[in-house]
Amino acid sequence: MGLTRGMVVQELGWDSDVDDDVRVLIEDTVDNELVEEAVEAVDLVLLWWRASDGDLVDGLVDALPDLTDAGYIWLMTPKVGRDGYVDATDLAEAAVTAGLALTTSASVSSDWAATKLVRPKGTRR
Repeated sequence: MGLTRGMVVQELGWDSDVDDDVRVLIEDTVDNELVEEAVEAVDLVLLWWRASDGDLVDGLVDALPDLTDAGYIWLMTPKVGRDGYVDATDLAEAAVTAGLALTTSASVSSDWAATKLVRPKGTRR
């Protein structure tokens, strides 16, 4: 889903339930460690989110300030039937409210799914 060597990836929402294999794969692909506190603009925010984490709109808005203009968010949510599952309708509504657009989704592990969110390219009329 668009990882390239040299990208700066900020990780938010880490907890003991995240998939470390996914984290290591990202670090290996971008040839950088994931950062928690951004000291420069980041290309990607890896946001782990569970239903119990609160208001998803707030989480998405909080993920935006450190992103470059072309940057994007990978929203990692538990799959259907897993603890913390986020309904797809809630995810779509939160993205629109936060001013983002959903692009692609993918299964990244046995417990987690990724959804790519971007800033819309233009204004709809």
